[in-house]
Amino acid sequence: MKEYRKHLTAVLLAIISIAVLAGCNSDAGKASGKSDPLKVHIALNGKMGPLVIAKEKGLFNEEFSKLDTQIEWSEFQSGPPLLESLASNRVDLSFLGDGALIAGIDKNLPFEVIAQTGRGESSVRILAQAKGNIKQIEDLKGKTVGVASGTTGHVYLIKALKAHGLTTDDIKLINLQPDDAQAAFETKKLDAWAIWNPYYLNNIEKGNAVALKVKGKILAPGAIIARNGFAEEHPEIVEAYLKVYKKAADWQIENPDEASEIYSKETKLPVSTVKTIITAEEPNIFFTEDAIKAQQESIDTLAGVGYIKKSFNFKNHINNEYIDDAFKK
Repeated sequence: MKEYRKHLTAVLLAIISIAVLAGCNSDAGKASGKSDPLKVHIALNGKMGPLVIAKEKGLFNEEFSKLDTQIEWSEFQSGPPLLESLASNRVDLSFLGDGALIAGIDKNLPFEVIAQTGRGESSVRILAQAKGNIKQIEDLKGKTVGVASGTTGHVYLIKALKAHGLTTDDIKLINLQPDDAQAAFETKKLDAWAIWNPYYLNNIEKGNAVALKVKGKILAPGAIIARNGFAEEHPEIVEAYLKVYKKAADWQIENPDEASEIYSKETKLPVSTVKTIITAEEPNIFFTEDAIKAQQESIDTLAGVGYIKKSFNFKNHINNEYIDDAFKK
């Protein structure tokens, strides 16, 4: 028993010593002014885009090293699951397609629209089976169509159907994330699929699909976002993020071959396919009037079919403060 008590006393003294040392070290850290770097949660939305370039090339290092920050990366297949993480404060900075963007604003989720990603002229299409009997949008009536609900592909599908006198009630809509939809399309469980690049061009080039022609031009502009609380507390980090995003976008434009190699490794797609995608339309973070108009048309369309509660003015949700300060426009 005595030996046990001696052993127990020794253990307790060791624990107390460790606690005291830890407290001293903590106090010393505070006294020296040192603190842990601020963790910044940046989300990739898919495997292509300037953020992928910025991560691969280490472009955040210079700007963010000045701000004592540490980046924590996450990745999502599409915007809706990204929004869920943002609402839980697990995403601070990212970008969204127009579907998730509009739905997020409609639900008053805590983010600000701080820039755009581009016009989205070449990014989304409706695919039909290459050897199927669907030749035009009107042929979709009664057919099984896959799309990730709430995404830019969903918005494009609604607008395309409307342009041809149809609604989603005229089709059998299946909610599938891109990778699941890819498998379903390949096994012909889907007659058609509303999807963005790199999926749509890859399927066309492989001979699996044809893209259906749509009346008029449907733009699918994306937007760069920042979580409200984070942006208010750290505007300098939001500005640095925009600078890096633009630097990566400019680098991609100037180095399409190397950029295609980077994206090819991420997507496992042929370099030639990737190059076709990234040279079809240049990224541009500064809002353009046609992109704003396209967003407003999407908002009005989604309100009209009851997908969102009511229409709203998109311009009222753009905060140009960060981009203006970042680039002193």
